[in-house]
Amino acid sequence: MKNLETELSTALRAVRAAARICSDVQRNLVAARRLEKKDKSPVTVADFASQAVVCAALQRDFPDDPVVGEESSADLRGDRAALRAQVTDFVRDAWDSAVDDAQVLKWIDRGGADARAERFWTLDPIDGTKGFLRGEQYAVALALIERGEVVLGVLGCPNLPVDSHTGAVFAALRGGATLQLPLLGEGTAGGCAVRVSGIASAAEARFCESVESGHSDQEEAAEIARRLGIRAAPYRIDSQCKYAVVARNDASIYLRLPTRADYCEKIWDHAAGKLIVECAGGTVTDIAGVPLDFSRGRTLEGNRGIIATGGRIHAEVLRAVREISA
Repeated sequence: MKNLETELSTALRAVRAAARICSDVQRNLVAARRLEKKDKSPVTVADFASQAVVCAALQRDFPDDPVVGEESSADLRGDRAALRAQVTDFVRDAWDSAVDDAQVLKWIDRGGADARAERFWTLDPIDGTKGFLRGEQYAVALALIERGEVVLGVLGCPNLPVDSHTGAVFAALRGGATLQLPLLGEGTAGGCAVRVSGIASAAEARFCESVESGHSDQEEAAEIARRLGIRAAPYRIDSQCKYAVVARNDASIYLRLPTRADYCEKIWDHAAGKLIVECAGGTVTDIAGVPLDFSRGRTLEGNRGIIATGGRIHAEVLRAVREISA
């Protein structure tokens, strides 16, 4: 496999800048009174500003690479001047002090590419919007896909506990190790390799799942846990941080079980996390044991649900899922 160190350097710089924006927005704009009014404007500001800086970094260093992102600038145009100005202010603070609204909108719209190119990036500027608004877990997720395979993944997890502090970045290149890195840092300095659990029996596992019951069938997950003999309470956490906690052995199983038959997972919700777990020694498939297929466009239309494990127990977990789903 070709060397992707330059791509990794750019991705780390971009994700760290986006994570700083998200942290600043969460600290300065998210307040109880907004949540009482169901005001989601802070996460909107963070989403757009995060996508703008990541796309700016990719445009500067890899101008020919398409970016498949979650957002477009449509909601910032027209009479949304106040919201647009907030987004631009955060981009100026984190990335370019001289940038204007027009350039920010152009950067955001770089994320509207088609997911059919031989090589492209996929970005979720804030994965876990409800976690973000609650002041809990969310992630900035960036991945590079070549010929349908995820070859680089970076997850910024600003609120994830790490020893005596909070916040980390996880990075992986296909064929290498998964590194846990300081959220505030440069390159891979100060990082350490993480590994999934080595347990041989699923009964010893702790599984993690979405906080929101609408994202995964939690009743079915509880029945699977009973069949596997798992006694530990589920670790409920928002966003692709679930992949990070499996990769570093805070949990051994991540279950995302379909809540309806017609739902297709989005590629940006899983690309980076999948590689983070695999390079830490784990296994990621859908609930039928089929590898995730990133060659079909913006969704994983050939897959249903997600199972990520430490690897040794993957077949056991798949059997339990099949028994429940039969």
